[in-house]
Amino acid sequence: MKNMLNKIIAVMVCSMSFHAAAFFPNLDNFPKFPELPKLGEFDPSSLQKLYNQFTDAKPDFEREDRMIGEIEEAVMDGDVEYLPLADGKEVFSIYMEAEADEAKGGVIVLHSRGYHANWDSVIKPVRVGLATKGWHSLSVQMPVLDKQATYYDYVPIFPYAHERIEAAIDFYKRQGVDNIILIAHGCGAHMAMSYFDKFGDDKISAYVGVGMGATDYKQKVVKRMPLDTMLKPVLDVYGEKDFPGVRRSAKDRRWLMDIANNKQSAQKVITKADHYYKDSGTADELVGVIDTWLGKLN
Repeated sequence: MKNMLNKIIAVMVCSMSFHAAAFFPNLDNFPKFPELPKLGEFDPSSLQKLYNQFTDAKPDFEREDRMIGEIEEAVMDGDVEYLPLADGKEVFSIYMEAEADEAKGGVIVLHSRGYHANWDSVIKPVRVGLATKGWHSLSVQMPVLDKQATYYDYVPIFPYAHERIEAAIDFYKRQGVDNIILIAHGCGAHMAMSYFDKFGDDKISAYVGVGMGATDYKQKVVKRMPLDTMLKPVLDVYGEKDFPGVRRSAKDRRWLMDIANNKQSAQKVITKADHYYKDSGTADELVGVIDTWLGKLN
């Protein structure tokens, strides 16, 4: 009897293995951890080992305070909000109510590396533009470093972005807004991917990545973006003239999104746009593409 039971179990295991192999993609084709060549004496593989862990690296809080001091009084579209963080700390943000009788939901906007929550390129056009289209918008200040800091310098401080994203989500939850969209540009998208890698995407309704995959010369993305494990719809949008790394990695991002198999996810290219959407009309087109895609979601 025992031998017969063992045979039955063995057959079931083999059968399950066969069907699993047919269902899941070939692991040989799966994007590997990138090999990161040394930059001088620095070995960036250390960034992989400590990815999403707090280390001795810290944001430049003094520079952040200076930036906020320079822009706070200049905020004309929207209201300044200080969102509560742990240990009695706060983070600067700009909130703008939807220009509609009934809001479609709330968007959270994350700026790129070294900039601020009212940045004229991408961030302000998106936060103001979506508010005019019926969305509450909340642009959040992300951690910064000095002006010369590169992508590799920013990777160790990604965990500091997590509580800021959580604070923005909590802001909307307190207002009874459940349809929450996270929109992130450039290095802000890297920070968003870091957040999803650690916490998943169950607290939002959808994610929009603008210019995802941007790094610096001879620097590679440290860890594969978790686009394959995300459960919510993803819009990957980039410019026709975007950074080479963003355009080159578009195929890999699409492949990962296809593994997630969310039929509502999409990849869009904005004609004539560069990474910063400086050409006339491209920022407006970006806003239109985002709003149209969001409008088609269930």
